Amino acid sequence: MATSTPPDTSEHQPSLKRAIGPKLMILFVIGDILGTGIYAATGKVAGKVGGALWLPFVIGFVVAILTAASYVELVGKYPKAAGAALYTQKAFKLPFLTFIIAFMVMCSGLSSASAAARAFSGYFEEFSSAVPPTLIAIVFILALAALALRGVSESVKTNMVLTIVELTGLVVILAIGVWAVLTGAGEPSRLGEFQAEGTGYALLTSVLGATALGFFAFVGFEDSVNMAEETQDPVRTFPRAIFTGVAVTGTIYVLVALVCSLLVPYQLLEKSSGPLLEVVKVGGVAFPPKLFALIALFAVTNSALINIMMASRLCYGLANEKVLPPGMGKVLRNRRTPIAGIIFVTLLAIGLVSTGEIAGLGDTTAFLLLCVFAVVNVAVLVLRKSPVDHAHFRTPTALPVLGAITSVILASPLADRAADVYIRAGVLIAIGILLWVVNKVWMKVRHEEEAGRG
Repeated sequence: MATSTPPDTSEHQPSLKRAIGPKLMILFVIGDILGTGIYAATGKVAGKVGGALWLPFVIGFVVAILTAASYVELVGKYPKAAGAALYTQKAFKLPFLTFIIAFMVMCSGLSSASAAARAFSGYFEEFSSAVPPTLIAIVFILALAALALRGVSESVKTNMVLTIVELTGLVVILAIGVWAVLTGAGEPSRLGEFQAEGTGYALLTSVLGATALGFFAFVGFEDSVNMAEETQDPVRTFPRAIFTGVAVTGTIYVLVALVCSLLVPYQLLEKSSGPLLEVVKVGGVAFPPKLFALIALFAVTNSALINIMMASRLCYGLANEKVLPPGMGKVLRNRRTPIAGIIFVTLLAIGLVSTGEIAGLGDTTAFLLLCVFAVVNVAVLVLRKSPVDHAHFRTPTALPVLGAITSVILASPLADRAADVYIRAGVLIAIGILLWVVNKVWMKVRHEEEAGRG
C-alpha cells in the first residue's frame, strides 16, 4: 500500500522527521482525546444535564465516530500535515474558506490548550494558592513550547508517559466505582435524573447543550492527522489508531460518567473545579486526594502539549500549501521541528489564557471544531469525485452524511450554550478574516516587487 511523501521543500529546508510508529500513534490519539475534558469539564456537563451524565458522553461518542471515519478516509487519500484545511481546499478550491477553516482549527487547539492551562492552575491550588493562576498558566504554556521545540520524538514519548499516568487516574476512578457497587454505596437513581424540568424542548436543549460541552472531551483525534508527515506509513497506521483511540476513550468516558453520577450529586459536581477529585473524596477508598490532583496535573499537561504540537504543525502544513507565508514553515535545522509555528501559536495561547474559564474555553473549542467537522464531512463526499492512485480506507457514505447533520445540530443554538462562546468564536473568526486580508495584501506586494525586479 502506498505511503505518503514529504511535502515539497527547497534544497535548504529540511523535512519533518518520521518518528512515530503504529503503537506510538495509538497512544498519541488516546492521550490527545483524554485529559482536560474528562478531568475538568465533567462537572459543567453534569450541571447542564443532571445525574444522567452518561448520556451526553454516549451521544458525543457516536458523533465522534462518525466524523473520525471521514478523517480516516481523507488522511488515507492525502497523508499531509494540513488536515482539515487541506481537505477543504481540495474539495471546494476556495482559498478564503480554506484559510478560515485552518484558522478555526488552530484557534480550537489553542483554546483547548488554554483551557488545559486554566485547569492546571486550578488543580495546582490543591498544593499552593500563593501564585496567581494566570501566571501559572503562562509559565505552563511556555514550558510546553520549549518541550515541543526539542523534537517530535521527545514530545510524543512524553505524551506516552503522560497518557499512562492519566489513564491510571481514570482507572482509580473506575476502581472506586466498582468498590461502590460491591459495597452498595452510591445512589443508582441519580443515573436517570435530568436537570431540566419537564420534557420536550427544555429537555432536548439541556441534553444537546450538555453533549456539545461534553464533546470537548472527545476532540483530539483530528489533531493526529496533522502529524501525518511524521508518521511511519500513515495510510496503514491512521485507521487503526483513530478508531482504537476513539473507542477506548469513549468507553472510559461513559464508565467514568456513570461512577461520578453514582457517587456525587450533580449539583456538587457542577460547583467543583476538580469534579473527579470529589469522587475520590467520597468513594470510600483510601486514595490520597493530593496524589490524584497530581495525576490530574499530568493529564491536563498532556492535552495542552498535544494541542501546541497540532497547532504548530498546522502552521507548517499551511505554509507548504502556500496558504500562509513561507516563513511560517521554517524548521529548526538541528531539531527538525517547526520553530516558526511553535513560536506563533505559543504567543496566541498566552493571549487566550486570559479570555475565559475552563467551561467557556472548552465550549468554544467544541463549537469551532463542530463547525469544522460539518465542512470535513461534506468534503469527504465531494472528494469521492477525485480518486487517488493508491488504496486507502473508504467510509460508508451514510456516516459522513450523519456526521455533518449531527455536527450542525450540536453547533446550532439548540445546544443552549452561553452567549460568550459565540462572541469569543466570532471575535476569533473576525481576527482570521483580518489576517486573510493582510496576507493577501502582503502576497500582492511581494508579487509586484518580484515582477519589478524581473
